[in-house]
Amino acid sequence: MAEQRLQRRLAAILAADVVGYSRLMESDEVETLARLKTLRKEIIDPAIARHSGRIVKLMGDGALVEFASAVDAVTCAIAIQNSVRARNAGGPENGRIQFRIGINVGDIIVDGDDIYGDGVNIAARIEALAEPGGITISRTAADQVRDKIPVRIESRGEQTVKNIARPIEVFRVVAEERDAAAPATGGPQARPPVPPATGKPSIAVLAFNNMSGDAEQEYFSDGISEDIITDLSKLSELHVIARNSTFVYKRGAVSIPDVAKALGARYVLEGSVRKAGNRVRVTAQLIDSITGGHVWADRFDRDLTDIFAVQDEITREIVSALRVRLTVEEKSRLVHKRAVDLEAYNLFLRGREQAWLHTRTGNIEARALFARAIAIDPDYAAAHALIAFTHVNDYVNASSDDPDQSLRTGLEIAQLAVATDDEEPLAHFAVAIACEWGRDLDKALAAAGRCLALKPSSAEGLLVTSHIQIYSGHAAEALDTIDAYLRVDPIDSDLALHFLADAHVSLGHFAQAASILEQRLERNAESATSYALLASCYGHLGRIEESRKAWTAALRIDPNYSIERRRRILPFRNPEDFERRVEGLRKAGLPV
Repeated sequence: MAEQRLQRRLAAILAADVVGYSRLMESDEVETLARLKTLRKEIIDPAIARHSGRIVKLMGDGALVEFASAVDAVTCAIAIQNSVRARNAGGPENGRIQFRIGINVGDIIVDGDDIYGDGVNIAARIEALAEPGGITISRTAADQVRDKIPVRIESRGEQTVKNIARPIEVFRVVAEERDAAAPATGGPQARPPVPPATGKPSIAVLAFNNMSGDAEQEYFSDGISEDIITDLSKLSELHVIARNSTFVYKRGAVSIPDVAKALGARYVLEGSVRKAGNRVRVTAQLIDSITGGHVWADRFDRDLTDIFAVQDEITREIVSALRVRLTVEEKSRLVHKRAVDLEAYNLFLRGREQAWLHTRTGNIEARALFARAIAIDPDYAAAHALIAFTHVNDYVNASSDDPDQSLRTGLEIAQLAVATDDEEPLAHFAVAIACEWGRDLDKALAAAGRCLALKPSSAEGLLVTSHIQIYSGHAAEALDTIDAYLRVDPIDSDLALHFLADAHVSLGHFAQAASILEQRLERNAESATSYALLASCYGHLGRIEESRKAWTAALRIDPNYSIERRRRILPFRNPEDFERRVEGLRKAGLPV
């Protein structure tokens, strides 16, 4: 039998491991493993998939990943480190999970699913030279990514590493200048955080701790926290911080005064959920960040079927403790809430997590879960609303086989959600976003207004309102709406920064828009739309080379990015508003 010939190929290899893994495991083995599993599921695996990587193997605290190009490998590493840094923000330093990442381009030997050779060994060795949360790359990788990714690459000179005969020149990738703990002190903003409206008590509800001993149950504790936020957000005399900003502080002890200061809230609600069989225990305490005292605290031991009553009671206790004045309609809503089947509720919570990912696979999984919830409870308006949202999302991102049909389906289901329950804010949000992309901007604005009337602290309602205002030709009004949004979602303002820049472009403020987009791309380097808009701003400003680099980055992220498709789908009421964006690209000599 002939000897099998070894298969060789050139590849970009990413090696990663957890900083201080042994210490973390010794401190809390169960929690460390749970956090690692969550980081893989929510951040690492999706990033690798987006950049066409292949996980070769996992080795306890480490991983080896193969990519076709150094650009994909480095961009993926930046996305992972930025997302992990944001997830760690606000938690205690000694409990953070941080990664070191090393990347090399070289010849590898392929043996089944495994790979060997110097290309792999060098990646593993230079990974150990990275700083916690940092990325080091070899000379071969640096040469391939230079000028292709808008990051700084600093040489750290030649390094002698174990089991490699020759010294290796190593480079440090500098993609993020922000302190990892920035959210704890407010973090950089396109505008300074706006203080809450005068005279309204302000409250931040932190993610309740999952005490069930099963990491898979975290969706349940998160869901309860989010539902309490939703209920409180419906009260016009209370200023409520959005879930995306408060959940930054998950998984770790936090300083209540620091959190409150960063979020612009005086009161902070924290708690825990323990679910076991048919019983649930919920603890909650409301803290005054100025005095440090407990305004209210209680523990609820109930049957699982009573979980909605527990949520209602917590809301009522907060209203009472803070002496919030309720309108007649608000009192009625708090008393006469529609009953929900518990199994349908569980399915809804899991589906909502997937829907908010804004991804094609998340949309598909969310729809399947919502469909099961509706089969149990046909009048579940919130589930109908989020099904509609996922279809519209598919249209916007062209992530379905028939995007135009996705938009029509989204509008039909959104209207069904409103017909099912006219007092469900998510239903009106779904109608707003469907009508916005369907170019019925007046109806979209009316629906967004109804959403905010039902839920004054609705982050999604404020954000979609600002977007509609930009498309309607009211960019100055959009700036005020985004200010209001930043009051309720002061940390997780990634998408709002793009909208803020978009509004400034409509007003001809290209330098200000470019500065804001640069901040947005520091937070999320994977936005083709932001790079494309930045390319236009640079073109208007005469920064031609920078414009071309930004455009190249947009096409790297989304090779199918098309000005013609954007012209067709972006619902600008005034065509000249869109052409202003195209003109910046033309000034840079780009083929549009």
